[in-house]
Amino acid sequence: MDFNSVMSLLQTALELGLIGSLTVLSLFLSYSMLNVCDLSTDGCFTLGAAVGGVVAISGHPILAIFAAMGAGMLSGLVVSFLQTKMGIDSLLAGIIVNTALYSVNIAVMGSSLLNMNKTETVFTMMQGWLKGTFLENQYKLVVILIFVTLAVVFLAVFLRTRLGLAIRATGDNPAMVKSSSINPVITTIIGLCLSNALTGLSGCLLAQSQKSVNIDIGSGMVTIALASLLIGNAFFGRGSITKRAIGAVVGAFVFRLVYTIALRFNMPAFMLKLVSSVIVIIAIAGPYLRSRLPILQRKLQLKSGKGDK
Repeated sequence: MDFNSVMSLLQTALELGLIGSLTVLSLFLSYSMLNVCDLSTDGCFTLGAAVGGVVAISGHPILAIFAAMGAGMLSGLVVSFLQTKMGIDSLLAGIIVNTALYSVNIAVMGSSLLNMNKTETVFTMMQGWLKGTFLENQYKLVVILIFVTLAVVFLAVFLRTRLGLAIRATGDNPAMVKSSSINPVITTIIGLCLSNALTGLSGCLLAQSQKSVNIDIGSGMVTIALASLLIGNAFFGRGSITKRAIGAVVGAFVFRLVYTIALRFNMPAFMLKLVSSVIVIIAIAGPYLRSRLPILQRKLQLKSGKGDK
């Protein structure tokens, strides 16, 4: 593999990783801060791509961004409503909404595939603005970096506000929040709406980047995002909110890099799900196995000491 191929691989992994990092930041808010495992991520990601694609095709690529985020917020509202008002377990609520969104997404798209080859997107707009500059060939990366930076800054600022602290407290101790005259139902609804808005944005950017939307575009996103979040925690698990949010972005890039390398080795497409699962297992079990390592070393030392005698 020559230098140009390596650089192309890294750029592809970086672009896709940064787009996916918005979904990872979504889970960072819902899973890490609010302590809610939202399994509607796959359907919400596709919803953002579908709504964003349809609006972009109608000639409004920038409006498509806000429409996709709004659709994501509606998805989060339904999940939180089922959880807080209907007494449905958060995991089951996510599964129900994810299943329902398959039909909704087909209805939005009008078919199982949207072709956006002749559609103006935020990426083609940026390409025109950067024409003749040194960033002309990096227009995709510029667009994605803008949105990811805004998302990280928003979370870093928002989670330090009074409402953000209430959301974090709801995830830590809902009973304490309730005793402090804060309604945990409201904080849960707001947290999940904001979380799913980021997922919708992620789906919209991927759709506009690759200029197509498939009904399965969001398949496996919750697994990928969870693995990326855990990888990020391994690097930046302790520290400020900003540091942990940046860690989520780094984790998304690392995951996508491993994924891209697997593709470069001509791994069959049906094996990629297995690769994702293995990465998740390593990310989850890694910290536990690392904590057990000193104990195993002491046991081996004791056994070797007995053997010498």
